[in-house]
Amino acid sequence: MKKMKAFLTGIFMVFCGATATKAQDMYLSIPENNIFNRSEFTSVPTRVMVNANRTNWDYTFFGLVPTAPTFTSVSGPNFTHTSSAFTLPSSILLWQLESMGGQLPATGFSGSLPGFQSFSTSAVKWFEPPSISIAGGFNRGNINFIFKIPAAQFAANAYRAGNYSMDISQNYNDFTPRNFKAILTIPSSIKWNTTSLTKYIEISSLNDYRVAGTRVLSLDNAEIAHTVDFNLWAKTAATNIQFTSSKGVPGTRNIAAIKLGSNGSTLTTKALSGDFQNFSATNFNVVAGNRNNFSPELYVSAEDFKTLFFEAGTYTFELNFNARSTDNSINSLQNTAVQLKVLPLSEITIPSSGRNVNFNFNTAAQYTNGQSQTIPNQIVLSNNENFELYVKSDENYFKKGGLQTDINSNLLQIGVDGSSVNAPLSKTPQKILFNGTPVLDRGLNMRYTIPAAGAQSLVGKENTTYSINVYYSFTAI
Repeated sequence: MKKMKAFLTGIFMVFCGATATKAQDMYLSIPENNIFNRSEFTSVPTRVMVNANRTNWDYTFFGLVPTAPTFTSVSGPNFTHTSSAFTLPSSILLWQLESMGGQLPATGFSGSLPGFQSFSTSAVKWFEPPSISIAGGFNRGNINFIFKIPAAQFAANAYRAGNYSMDISQNYNDFTPRNFKAILTIPSSIKWNTTSLTKYIEISSLNDYRVAGTRVLSLDNAEIAHTVDFNLWAKTAATNIQFTSSKGVPGTRNIAAIKLGSNGSTLTTKALSGDFQNFSATNFNVVAGNRNNFSPELYVSAEDFKTLFFEAGTYTFELNFNARSTDNSINSLQNTAVQLKVLPLSEITIPSSGRNVNFNFNTAAQYTNGQSQTIPNQIVLSNNENFELYVKSDENYFKKGGLQTDINSNLLQIGVDGSSVNAPLSKTPQKILFNGTPVLDRGLNMRYTIPAAGAQSLVGKENTTYSINVYYSFTAI
């Protein structure tokens, strides 16, 4: 039994020795938060070497001249990405001795601890031993260092996912390993820095529908932090835009009427659909600072904007963005609910050429038969709700020289050409157009009539000018 125990112990010792041999290189994992937030990284005390035997520095010339321990980069001035040609300068990583065997070495008689330094192709001292050997030494055990990457280095360099390696040599034979790799491990990650969950766009002017060119609806600026190259994919959550009119009536619009692109050449312009499409003009490559910014925009043709998005109400749809690595190994989703609110808008304009309507009574036939006039396109209507058109006067009687007469306003009848409605004019609004549907810049030919009975009532009136003001108005239905 004793022999068997010794044999098993021997096997255990061999396995432990093999495990230690694999752990010669020094790895530092850099958290994505430090990279993306550009905040200083400071490591925990990290073992770089082990001192199993000695307790004092090397001295020459009768123990009077110390040999300072040093690090030297033997692979060049840069950390090199292990799976590509990308590099990071040695200056990004700063280090300082933290302890030897659990505490700092003695610094009496002019020994000192250098501040934070970086690796170099020249030997860099990581401790200044005392000037004579009797002044003090150090403990056996792990030789630990603190490592830093300043915030400015995250902003100034591009950190790609994977390992960056530099070959380091140190000058003390009794410290192991004598040569090792300093390896920076960068995680694979994509993260949206912008979290706009809703984009509200409001249309408050009819002039937005009179623009000849494509209508541009800008979304919020987007920023994506990443350590891998990616493409931007996008789709909509549904194939239709949901519409609710200002009166609460539901409806839909085809999502393909809207295209997605960007301000600049970052994204290609394509019609939206319910299936993911790659909108990247080229890959979004990892850049210095590890952030990419772009300004997505929505585009609607002038005709579609007038046809599909004119009616007052709310148009909503959800955009699903997916920043997907070029090798499809990781991705990051971002959803944005787009709400286009079109306010109730209406307008009645009368061209200057149609502001006056004149009736002249010069013949007996005009008094006998009455008169009628049609003014082409006298009124131009715009209304993005269903509506009714009304007409009224400011008084119930015509005026002469600013003074009221006994000629009643209902003498004059007004209607829309082509309609059977002829409303007698009065201070009370009279409906002359029923069930009007949303329309932009529609010209109406207005018909003005003084029937025979009204014309005959003017016989004997003073030969002068009588006037009255006419007003047109909408009522939404």
